[in-house]
Amino acid sequence: MTDVDPDTRTLVLLRHAKAEQGSDAADDAERPLSARGNADAAAAGAWLAHQGLLPDVVICSTARRTRQTWHGVAMGMTGSPPEGGPTGPRPTVRYEPGAYDAHPEELLSLVRTVDPAARTALLIAHNPGISLLSALLDPEGVDDEGLRTAELAVHRCPSGWMELSRAGAPFTARHTARG
Repeated sequence: MTDVDPDTRTLVLLRHAKAEQGSDAADDAERPLSARGNADAAAAGAWLAHQGLLPDVVICSTARRTRQTWHGVAMGMTGSPPEGGPTGPRPTVRYEPGAYDAHPEELLSLVRTVDPAARTALLIAHNPGISLLSALLDPEGVDDEGLRTAELAVHRCPSGWMELSRAGAPFTARHTARG
């Protein structure tokens, strides 16, 4: 038996893992993960699994580095690729163009659209938006440095996704994944 409120939701914010440097701004959305980034993404997934934070829903920016981060996280959680591995959960994955270069309020709007039945949601996005969203959800629990690459911030939402608001989701854990 658990003492967790059945209305509580968990929002995990993840800044994408380390990417290769781009040659110009025009190809920023196509930058791939570095070798370290791939290892760190898998380590993030392993940490989520160890903490029992397997997502029901994943909202992921459409940038190449965030999609690759999700793939690594899924591998780290289950040991199987997200596109059809034989083990582990199969969350609903939404690739959202609006999560690229988004302001925190825009990211919050995406989170508010999560299926009400989902207990845990994972948002994979970019700085500064992802760090600013964490600060918006819990101004007291924020780190002034923001989220580093492959860093996770866990927020508890005392009510449903639609009701999520400023200062409405206390920060409960932070982890920088390194593979």
